[in-house]
Amino acid sequence: MDLKTNGLPRGILFDMDGVLVNSEEFLAEAACRMFAEHGLSVRPEDFVPFIGTGESRYLGGVAEKYGLALDIAQAKERTYDIYLERIRGVLKPLPGVHSFLERCRRAGKKMALVSSADRRKVEGNLREIGVGLETFDAVLTGEDAVRKKPAPDLFLAAAGRLGLAPQSCLVIEDAVNGVRAAKAAGMRCLALTTSFPAEALGEADYLARDLTDVPPEALHWD
Repeated sequence: MDLKTNGLPRGILFDMDGVLVNSEEFLAEAACRMFAEHGLSVRPEDFVPFIGTGESRYLGGVAEKYGLALDIAQAKERTYDIYLERIRGVLKPLPGVHSFLERCRRAGKKMALVSSADRRKVEGNLREIGVGLETFDAVLTGEDAVRKKPAPDLFLAAAGRLGLAPQSCLVIEDAVNGVRAAKAAGMRCLALTTSFPAEALGEADYLARDLTDVPPEALHWD
């Protein structure tokens, strides 16, 4: 395992939602429609506390709030059915995604995609924005760890897959729970303000609007 940082991050760990794509609106819409099929009217804002925690908690947390007994596995599959149909032809990459991925590849960075979402959603999103799974040296989803973000497990597993020490990795996140997971893993974190305001992401080491606006110090550590 590589224990050196040499003033540079050796690995870049990308969250997906809010970093590569902005799918929150579509997922909330799909989840609201799924709950409506169960006779419950919920609002997109009901899901905000559970952003970045994976769809099981995303749906389960709202079900608990309203006292609805829900088969989470079935609810997820139905939500994904609605979601994947909804995003077809309309989901776009966030600004700078393709150029930043290429920049990291040219610089010799190891790259991992680390999402709390299930692989079905990850693959659907990447397909829509024209990013192949082979772009990344490792792809980890919510199915690869029992504990989801804000636990550090997924990020630590990603570093292990890349053969890197946690302290040589930079996490790019957009969610409060994701930032907390990155810091708990002992990694530096660049937070994008695509989903939450900067003041909510205060634990991050660096802030940016999107991947067109990455501060130089995030890629060149002291």
